[in-house]
Amino acid sequence: MSAKAISEQTGKELLYKHICTTAAVQNRFRYANVTAETDWERLVQDHPWLLTERLVVKPDQLIKRRGKLGLVGVNLDLKGVKDWLKTHLMKETMVGKAKGILKNFLIEPFVAHKQEEEFYVCVYATREGDYMLFHHEGGVDVGDVDSKALKLLVGVDEKISADTVKSQLLTHTPADKKEMLTSFLVGLFNLYEDLYFTYLEINPLVVTKDGVYVLDMAAKIDATADYLCKAKWGDMEFPPPFGREAYPEEAYIADLDAKSGASLKLTILNPRGRIWTMVAGGGASVVYSDTICDLGGVNELANYGEYSGAPSEQQTYDYAKTILSLMTREKHPDGKVLIIGGSIANFTNVAATFKGIVRAIKDYQNPLKEHEVTIFVRRGGPNYQEGLRVMGEIGKTTGIPIHVFGTETHMTAIVGMALGHRPIATEPCVAAHTANFLLNTSGGTITPASSRSASFSEVKTVAENSSAQKTCAGLPPAKSTTLFSNHTKAIVWGMQTRAVQGMLDFDYVCSRQEPSVAAMVYPFTGDHKQKFYWGHKEILLPVYKNMADAMKKHPEVDVLISFASLRSAYDSTIETMQHPQIRTIAIIAEGIPEALTRKIIRMAEEKGVTIIGPATVGGIKPGCFKIGNTGGMLDNILASKLYRPGSVAYVSRSGGMSNELNNIISRTTDGVYEGVAIGGDRYPGSVFMDHVLRYQDTPGVKMIVVLGEIGGNEEYKICKGIKESRITKPVVCWCIGTCATLFSSEVQFGHAGACANQASETAVAKNKALEEAGAFVPKSFDELGDVIKSVYDNLVAKGVIVPAKEVPPPTVPMDYSWARELGLIRKPASFMTSICDERGQELIYAGMPITEVFKSEIGLGGTLGLLWFQRRLPRYACQFIEMCLMVTADHGPAVSGAHNTIVCARAGKDLISSLTSGLLTIGDRFGGALDAAAKQFSKAFDSGMLPMEFVNKMKKDGKLIMGIGHRVKSINNPDMRVQILKDFVKQHFPATQLLDYALEVEKITTSKKPAL
Repeated sequence: MSAKAISEQTGKELLYKHICTTAAVQNRFRYANVTAETDWERLVQDHPWLLTERLVVKPDQLIKRRGKLGLVGVNLDLKGVKDWLKTHLMKETMVGKAKGILKNFLIEPFVAHKQEEEFYVCVYATREGDYMLFHHEGGVDVGDVDSKALKLLVGVDEKISADTVKSQLLTHTPADKKEMLTSFLVGLFNLYEDLYFTYLEINPLVVTKDGVYVLDMAAKIDATADYLCKAKWGDMEFPPPFGREAYPEEAYIADLDAKSGASLKLTILNPRGRIWTMVAGGGASVVYSDTICDLGGVNELANYGEYSGAPSEQQTYDYAKTILSLMTREKHPDGKVLIIGGSIANFTNVAATFKGIVRAIKDYQNPLKEHEVTIFVRRGGPNYQEGLRVMGEIGKTTGIPIHVFGTETHMTAIVGMALGHRPIATEPCVAAHTANFLLNTSGGTITPASSRSASFSEVKTVAENSSAQKTCAGLPPAKSTTLFSNHTKAIVWGMQTRAVQGMLDFDYVCSRQEPSVAAMVYPFTGDHKQKFYWGHKEILLPVYKNMADAMKKHPEVDVLISFASLRSAYDSTIETMQHPQIRTIAIIAEGIPEALTRKIIRMAEEKGVTIIGPATVGGIKPGCFKIGNTGGMLDNILASKLYRPGSVAYVSRSGGMSNELNNIISRTTDGVYEGVAIGGDRYPGSVFMDHVLRYQDTPGVKMIVVLGEIGGNEEYKICKGIKESRITKPVVCWCIGTCATLFSSEVQFGHAGACANQASETAVAKNKALEEAGAFVPKSFDELGDVIKSVYDNLVAKGVIVPAKEVPPPTVPMDYSWARELGLIRKPASFMTSICDERGQELIYAGMPITEVFKSEIGLGGTLGLLWFQRRLPRYACQFIEMCLMVTADHGPAVSGAHNTIVCARAGKDLISSLTSGLLTIGDRFGGALDAAAKQFSKAFDSGMLPMEFVNKMKKDGKLIMGIGHRVKSINNPDMRVQILKDFVKQHFPATQLLDYALEVEKITTSKKPAL
């Protein structure tokens, strides 16, 4: 999420540190924090003013209207503060519907003042800019400030001025306070902008002859701006809303999320609840929570959370084990249920993520059975059949009841099964693997021609696009009604080869004449060509380092798909809009600061560019064009009939839910005409109404589906459009997030924009308004497909829609890497090793994970044992290897190998060349003598020769016995390295036959000469 509430203490600290104003801001940093663990003596030492000032004490836990609730102690001395806290600290309190414990308090100096010295000020963000509200009367009885206060809108990229503040906000303010207030308000607004606040309220703001006093403050900041504001923010803490505890497991998942490119969220609602969820996707997670609450499970719902964005197996394992750990701590008399749900994934490998979940289930199988946990699974997406298979298998092997369903089952049907509202369906026989969808079942090998035009509006495409470019002088360019056709060409920003290949495969099954991707831009390499498949053939697409070069060489391109990271998406998008040929930009990145997104929106409006995103998977126009990973892999493209147009157009916020809509619409109608996921941020680049009006003006679209969401007011524009007959086509609409009104404390859902700041922004209010306006609104998401079918059947009955005859699409070969992932093919490896394996989640030495190597503390000797002998050696053997390394670590500079290395180095050769010259000197007389000795002694011992026979044979053959003879060392002056090793072996090895043999040989040779 982006906008997060901060404590009053944190907000004031930021204000006191960074505000720039000529007004004298009083009581800077004069606050003290009190909890149950506070050491009062230390507190007074740190804040000596506590002993001399009159004081105010209040809870600092995101509680609104504390004064009205009697939660502020005013004009007290320190003893009075302590007495007041005795009746409030660690006491349970009701605030609205939320019940919580008062734990954290703030003490500040009491400011004596008159009522007429109190003012109200608030700054908050909207799509069009930031509003500053000011009222000349403040305090607890300020009332409805929205209707009373004067407002000043500072547009995006505009600057606030002192003159504007005076003329528009301070008309009722006493003359003697205007200058001071003007300076403070301008400074406050600049602070708000610089530190990426999204909301900042001060009530009351007290202004006296001495200066300005900030008495009570509430604020939210854009958490996604952390990478921009870290130096000023410091380590920011975000307290939970009042009534909900902060759990260490939530912090653990938040930390995982921060370290991952995926999205991992967890909010614990009721740790004793019996209904637990593990849902993939921000939109889907809301839908499942809605359905659980609709079916009466709100009081038993234990958590809200989501995992999405292709988390790795290890990340999914960590997430799953956290959930399983939480749900197996307390038993429930009725047992517990775990709902592992999700929409149809666009790009996440379902089997890979399910492997992480399966690992966690294996680890917790005994607690799960002890707590009588039943698991319900529903999922779709890349390789989902394999994922469902392994999930079903783990149920059979562990004895845990696991019910598994795929895309043939409605997304939320498992909730009714889990809660006992519908019978548990017989698990269907799913396809063995994804490839089943890719086989040509028509019996022929010829690629069939499309039976329909690629788009109902294709004939008009050129005219529509050209007319969109014509503008009146002084007006911004008009946006196109048709964003994509079967001639659309795009540039992809980022080295996203998998997404590009998916687009090309989609183009091919849609019978496009040419690929939709003209080129790629990747600033981190030089210009080059990248290989892709076009059907059965291999083709090369150009990759440019510079965007200007790509635009110049591909003037036919009018769409840019940006896979830039959240840090570079803003700059690359602004650069893109400098090129007039671009009419549509899709921004995939999630986590772009809202202030930067609003700047993108403003520039796009000025230039007539349509923005899809940020935080989106994109959009799709069947038979014509798809953005990146939209629609998933080919199996889903074909199953949802996205290779040819239907009659239904949709728009949603969620990318995962857009793919679910593809599935629902393909099963209940003749299919999708066009679908767009506008993104989950508070300020998407284009809004619902932008696309609904496009669909209204597109002849091929016969009905419209909108999947709205809690938060914002965009759905009301659809209501207005229907009432004013601007929208005449049937609209089926449902807003997700209806569960939010049932929760006692505020829950931030997966999308940044999924949070209601007022009653009109709730999903319940919007669904009601849509129904009253004339839209077709189901009673729940469960019924969405039924309502879509009913409206569609009615249009078919009236002759508005005439379903076309189905023709199979051309077949596309499966990529080798994906076929291998699915287990469809095998190929002999070019290289094999039994020593180590780094293909999985972690490095493995001879079957032992690297984490286990360190946990077991086997040392360097044990590690070499794994690599050299491919098994775990006993402790004495490990120690022996380490001793050998220690005694041979350095021979000094006089030996031939070291000498040659030194000579090379002095000759100016590099380190590697010098070292190589020394290593190449190794032979029987240096370094290799030990190796040769081992071979000679072992061969003699194994052949059964007596030591004397061995010595005599070597003499007869004229060969030197390796390993004996030294210029300095002898029996009388033994080499201590040898002595240390001999003693250790004799003491610790269970058998020393070869050493004994060598020592017998030594007796024979040294009897002639001590140095032998």
